[in-house]
Amino acid sequence: MKIRILVSIFALGALSLALYGGQRAEGGSVTFADHVAPIIFNNCTSCHRPGEAAPFVLMNYADVQKRGKLIAAVTQSRQMPPWKADAGDVEFKHERRLTAAQIETIQRWAATGMHEGNPAKLPPLPKFADGWQLGKPDLIVKMSEAFTVPADGPDIYQNFALPLNLPEDKWVRAIEFRPGARTVVHHSLFFSDATGEARKLDAADPQPGFSGGMAFTGQRFAARFGLGGQANDASATNPGASPTGSLGGSLGGWAVGAQARVMPEGLAYFLPKGSDLVLASHFHPSGKVEKEISTVGVYFADKPPTKAFTGIQLPPLFGVFAGLDIPAGAKEYTIEDSFVLPVDVKAFGTGAHAHYIGKTMHLKATLPNGQEKKLLWINDWDFAWQDQYQFKDFVALPKGTRLDVKITYDNTAGNPRNPSSPPRRVKWGEGSFDEMGSMSLIVVAANEADMPALQGAIRNHVRGAFTKRRSSASR
Repeated sequence: MKIRILVSIFALGALSLALYGGQRAEGGSVTFADHVAPIIFNNCTSCHRPGEAAPFVLMNYADVQKRGKLIAAVTQSRQMPPWKADAGDVEFKHERRLTAAQIETIQRWAATGMHEGNPAKLPPLPKFADGWQLGKPDLIVKMSEAFTVPADGPDIYQNFALPLNLPEDKWVRAIEFRPGARTVVHHSLFFSDATGEARKLDAADPQPGFSGGMAFTGQRFAARFGLGGQANDASATNPGASPTGSLGGSLGGWAVGAQARVMPEGLAYFLPKGSDLVLASHFHPSGKVEKEISTVGVYFADKPPTKAFTGIQLPPLFGVFAGLDIPAGAKEYTIEDSFVLPVDVKAFGTGAHAHYIGKTMHLKATLPNGQEKKLLWINDWDFAWQDQYQFKDFVALPKGTRLDVKITYDNTAGNPRNPSSPPRRVKWGEGSFDEMGSMSLIVVAANEADMPALQGAIRNHVRGAFTKRRSSASR
């Protein structure tokens, strides 16, 4: 049974602008300078400025007043700022969620004339890094030629090999990806290749890069999890070790809506000397011909990592073995998966992935004493905002903790994000109009010596899901 597997989009990387907002206006008039500007500047302007993804700028009174009613509507509905994680039992770093008081302030300002107030009281704009969210990278590389994305047609998966010419081994604490044609780039996954294989494939393809994204990355996953190949965990879970596979390790990735993030102290991805950076990119035609030249900023760690880390993805491999088959009209189609931790761990990040008709994403931990912790709770999934979340502090989860994931899909005409009208049957697949579904928890072993046991349990879980699905399909 040949199953094509998409590699994890999970990309841990950069620090986003910290959330802090304006004063609550108690009585009296609400003005832009006194009350609204601090909220907008510190929660919206990082994206709503020249050169960033947002479609218009919000950098002064005129900018904000022009769209005041729209801002009031999208903040009240919590569509903006884009922060999909609901409040749970753990805190996240740099939340972009507005407080109830901030939303109320914007509502009152919009309803009472949107007055400017005294310009002398206007706070200064935050200092944003020029072009790079994390400041100047240690290394900047870009595609040498543009890849043409047609106006229409099926989704495209294309890989690009970017030479790094590193004279020595490096460790990477963050990668920042900047697409040239934002409207057509859905995601890009990052790999290291010390063999030259990807560069040869790139040179042999008449187009820039080389096609076959699913087959290219699927081979690595099949090998890593023992689904017809040799296991290779070194690059994915022990960044200080040398990779042993034909392609090196995963270096994370970027998806629409994600912010670049820095790895926690003591953690980093391994990047061997002489390796190329491979971008496995997914393009979704937009109705207009676009030319994509991706640029990547690499931030190196000053020293090797002190700990290994790994990801626990439930269901494994984006639900490829979950039997996704969502009938037209199904309002709450559900998939679930569970995993019991074989060792004590400390979690530092989490994320989720689905496509257009995904609705809710719930990741819960039940500790051995019965205590429950909501780790990531998304009740309004949005394909366009696939952020990754770092916990404010490491979350201790003892041996025997059960992780439970529940994902629902809404394939009805009442789902405003359903791309099909009328709704159609949807099955698992790589295209944007197909579906996937998984949630991930990124952890370190509390005791470093326990990492092999954790890796083994994860591999067994993936193999179990594969075997169960194959057995079911053969009936």
